[in-house]
Amino acid sequence: MANPPDITVEQFATLLNGRGRLLGLDLGTKTIGLAISDSNWSIASAVKTIRRTKFTADVKEMMEFATSEKVEGFVLGLPLNMDGSEGPRVQSTRAFARNLERHTDLPLIYWDERLSSYTAEQYMLEADLSRKKRAKSIDHAAASIILQGCIDALAEVRDRLKN
Repeated sequence: MANPPDITVEQFATLLNGRGRLLGLDLGTKTIGLAISDSNWSIASAVKTIRRTKFTADVKEMMEFATSEKVEGFVLGLPLNMDGSEGPRVQSTRAFARNLERHTDLPLIYWDERLSSYTAEQYMLEADLSRKKRAKSIDHAAASIILQGCIDALAEVRDRLKN
């Protein structure tokens, strides 16, 4: 196991040695949205959505992408309820993370994903995307919002450590 995903952003930054591209994951029941950061932790970009089949096939596709992009860590959206409590989707996400850890030594952190899909939808509405394009892009757009939140926090940690 690389690390328990319930770590602080400071601990995550330490595991990353202050650098490296990150892969953001928005885990749904039918899809996994992927977003990637630059190596300087400045910006998250939505990249693709994996249509879920079986765990092994899903992780194989995700890990092939992570390897090709030289990913150093994972940011997994944690679908907390609006009141901060954990429901069945959180349990499912934690199970996915435990299984993922068997396939990689890269560090993994959970990131609160409340309102990420809603925010992504709002951005796409503002961009006047059609309903069809929004449906196709919502998962990796949400992954981008999740990842951006984490890399913004990592940048703050990096700045604090410099001073």
